[in-house]
Amino acid sequence: MNNVRKLKIYQLKDLKNIKQLNVLSKEELFNINVVANVLPFRVNNYVLEELIDWSNVPNDPIFQLTFMQKEMLSSNQFNLMADSIKKEFTQTEIKIVADKIRKQLNPHPAGQLTANIPFMDDEPVKGIQHKYKETVLIFPTGGQTCHAYCTFCFRWAQFVGINDLKFATDESKRFQEYIKSHKEITDILFTGGDPMVMSVTKLKTYIEPFLNPEFDHIKNIRIGTKSLAYWPYRYFSDNDSDEILNLFERVINSGKHLAIMSHFSHYAELQTEAVKMAISRLRNVGVKIRTQSPVIKYINDTSEVWSRMWQEQVNFGLIPYYMFVERNTGAKKYFEIPIAKVFDIYREAFQNVSGLSRTARGPVMSALPGKVAVEGIAEINHRKVFVLNLIQARNPDWVKKPFFAEYDENATWYLDLIPAFNDSEFFFDEELANYISEKQERFIENYVK
Repeated sequence: MNNVRKLKIYQLKDLKNIKQLNVLSKEELFNINVVANVLPFRVNNYVLEELIDWSNVPNDPIFQLTFMQKEMLSSNQFNLMADSIKKEFTQTEIKIVADKIRKQLNPHPAGQLTANIPFMDDEPVKGIQHKYKETVLIFPTGGQTCHAYCTFCFRWAQFVGINDLKFATDESKRFQEYIKSHKEITDILFTGGDPMVMSVTKLKTYIEPFLNPEFDHIKNIRIGTKSLAYWPYRYFSDNDSDEILNLFERVINSGKHLAIMSHFSHYAELQTEAVKMAISRLRNVGVKIRTQSPVIKYINDTSEVWSRMWQEQVNFGLIPYYMFVERNTGAKKYFEIPIAKVFDIYREAFQNVSGLSRTARGPVMSALPGKVAVEGIAEINHRKVFVLNLIQARNPDWVKKPFFAEYDENATWYLDLIPAFNDSEFFFDEELANYISEKQERFIENYVK
């Protein structure tokens, strides 16, 4: 393995410079270009050279994970953008068309723009989300991109240049004041984009303040990242790799728990010597690495992929954490799988691994009320139903209270589900509606003001 590699990024304007794409037809290249003018495209040399099996394109899972496919847009959406390109619209005109299509793709699901934004002194706190009592998500300004983009990513709206859709901290550090004043918060999760695109200097400005005594209530620091899969060199050959590990070690020595929430979507991302070295270096300084991904059609939609992925993760000392259901945003129609099938994939994968791999919770939908887990499919009073519960919720009192939805073999998301046994709503729906209404009114009032 080459222990030193310089990161090279390819974006939409660089498509023609990716020599590996010579295996595609002109039509396939045009299709990538069309969709990439709507959904964000970004790939790097590691993904191109070490992860994608170009002899298996377009079926290769990592190719599907990083390169656009025509069907990721509806036929009307695709044709609208294709016509704009063929007619040689200006970049400004193309962006107008793209933004129109983007707004049809549910850019911020589950109330992220309104229901998750906290207030302090009657003003919204920029760059954070506080959906669950004990956990705050932080969106660093310097982490508003990734080493490469996943085509299914539910955060795609962060990357398309529409400021109204972007979460990012400002320079005032009000988010720190908010967290300092809310002692119920025990966990902070740095997300983005990807925090690990930041230099160690920028990382320190975000992480180090939480090591001070006024943040003793913060027990766990998490970093959500795809870097282990897409740029493992970040941890052993980048210029500041050693400093990053030193920073992580200081966090752990301060008494905080530090967890890398690593996004692995397929076992192919675990095969290179680079990722194995990166994992080893992180574990050697005491970092815990937890893994998560949605089930995604064309990429990991078999139990065999999941059982092998979990087993290999455990072999490397990683902790399987979540199996998600693909969120209702972006290219969901291309990637979505019925909830019933996702449950079968989870159950079959679970059956074929030891207890060490059974730490993965799933299938889970990160929906408006919280993290809705599908616990099973049962027959009760001659009615086939989904058995559900909330493993995380806006109101902690809702957690781990079983509830039931009518079985629907075609349902792909929480909003498709209907309460079972002729109930008019789920037990939390009325309280949730009141809460969301109040949050939206407050958000609108502030926006108008």
